[in-house]
Amino acid sequence: MTRVAEKYEKNLKEDLRDPFEAAEYLNAALEDGSPGVFLLALKDVAQAKGIAEIARKTNLNRENLYRILSKRGNPQLKSLSSVLHSVGLKLSVEVEQHI
Repeated sequence: MTRVAEKYEKNLKEDLRDPFEAAEYLNAALEDGSPGVFLLALKDVAQAKGIAEIARKTNLNRENLYRILSKRGNPQLKSLSSVLHSVGLKLSVEVEQHI
């Protein structure tokens, strides 16, 4: 990994510890429309907070968390909500804008 990539990752993890930054990051991932992109973004947020801490707070083991948060993950709503809650976020629904 190059120094630039390492610095980017370090800065991203620092930013994602802030729940407001994490929410913006996850919303941007949702706009992509791909569940896999969202799950990878949520994995970034979880890693920034600490997988071990999230595993403890959610009562999910680390292997389960990594599987859930993989690009091919298919978490149940309860698990997704639990992971979001553990990092200070919650699920929300908005009205879609129609033209």
